[in-house]
Order: sequence, then structure tokens, then C-alpha cells
Amino acid sequence: MKIVRFVPPGKDSALFGIIKKNTVTAIVASPFEGMIVETSEAYDLDAVRLLAPCRPSKVVAVGLNYKDHAEELGMALPEEPLIFLKPPSSVIGPGEPIVCPPVSQQVEYEAELAVVMGKRAKDVIAEDALDYVLGYTCLNDVTARDLQKKDVQFTRSKSFDTFCPIGPCIETRLDPADAQVRSYLNGDLRQDSNTSQLVHPVDQLVEFISSIMTLEPGDVIATGTPFGVGQIVPGDEIVVEVEGVGQLKNPVSE
Repeated sequence: MKIVRFVPPGKDSALFGIIKKNTVTAIVASPFEGMIVETSEAYDLDAVRLLAPCRPSKVVAVGLNYKDHAEELGMALPEEPLIFLKPPSSVIGPGEPIVCPPVSQQVEYEAELAVVMGKRAKDVIAEDALDYVLGYTCLNDVTARDLQKKDVQFTRSKSFDTFCPIGPCIETRLDPADAQVRSYLNGDLRQDSNTSQLVHPVDQLVEFISSIMTLEPGDVIATGTPFGVGQIVPGDEIVVEVEGVGQLKNPVSE
């Protein structure tokens, strides 16, 4: 099931819906409030404006979770998940521009599988972790790499407005242990890996993170990026693709 958050044509308010072929059928309330109940409202997919599929209270990102990415950055692989936060103000949806801040001269893309929580989770064990997950989506962990290197810690480099594109949908039927993750810069393939290469898989991440902080419905875990990150500049288009989910496309502006 592919769940989206969208604005119907001629309207201003957002709805949740389910993609069925080339249409979007609105649902009652939100997918985080219990059973998903369809309404009679249906729209052509091409006619609606897709938004980020959830509004997280926090985005918990995981650094260096692919061995090859740690190697390309010249950083040691952490024994435990290396986590940091991206603020809700950094979240944008499909088609919205990533804005390069003047203070950075090296803004980079990072294609990632993202986990969307469906239920409140605190001190969850790995064996039960996936029961708390609603589904999965694409995420671009945009990073001001020069500021990351300058600051050492990640907060400033990861937190600019527009630095967390998410979408286009939440796929509820996906094996997070075997999904291809790719990125395309102006149509050229730049990253191509599989979540089977994650150092810390999704169930372990949910266990680890929920032992530190409560994960609320709609919160997002960004599971890390593989080898092949690179710079984006105004005028570019960057695409993040997760097999089974779809493509998240965003232009880059100044």
C-alpha cells in the first residue's frame, strides 16, 4: 500500500490518501490514527500536489551506516549507531526546491531509505521493532559538507531549511533488509546499493533509538547513505530512488 499526503486540485488543505494505479483515493483522518478507511474522493495522480508524506516531530538520522560511505569520507565505522537529528523545519516534499545556503560552498546529496513510525515506541526490542513501523519512504539527507568538516558535529550542516526532502509516499509492504537505494544527479546514476549492506539494520536501529528517546507516530528514521555522495548546485535535479517505493525528485536552487 502506498500512502501519500496531498493537496487536491483547487483546494488548500492537505489530505492523506492511497495511490491506486494513476489515482489517489482520500482516506478518513490520518494513517497514524488506527484503521485506514477509504472515502469516495478520488483524484488523478497527476492533478494533485504531493507533500512530504508525514509531518515528523523529529527526524533521527544515522551516520556512517554503510561501510563504503565511511570509507569514502575517511571516517571510522562506529561500533554503535551514530545518530543525529534533523529538525522538522528541514522537511520538504517531492518537487520542492533544495535551497543552497550562501554560507556553504559544498552542498551534497545523500540517498537513504527512511523508516516512518506508525506507533509510539519506547524501549522496543529488535524482535518487535517492525510492528511499530508504518512503512518506508525515500529521504535525501542533504548536507553542507564543508560545514560538517568545519564543525565536526553535524547539527548545522544537516539542519538548514529544505535539507530533508521526503517522499513521494509511504510504502507499507517493503522488506527493509533487501531494497535497492539509488540516486541520480541530472539523470546520471550516482549511488546504487542495497539495504542488505546496512551495518545496523532497521530493527536494530529502532531498538537502539527507542532506548534513548520516544519515537512518536510519524517520526522518521533515516537509515544512512551508501557510497557515491556528491555535490549539488543550483540548476541541478537530484532524484532519490528506493526500490518498491518510487522516486523522490527535487530541483536545487539558490
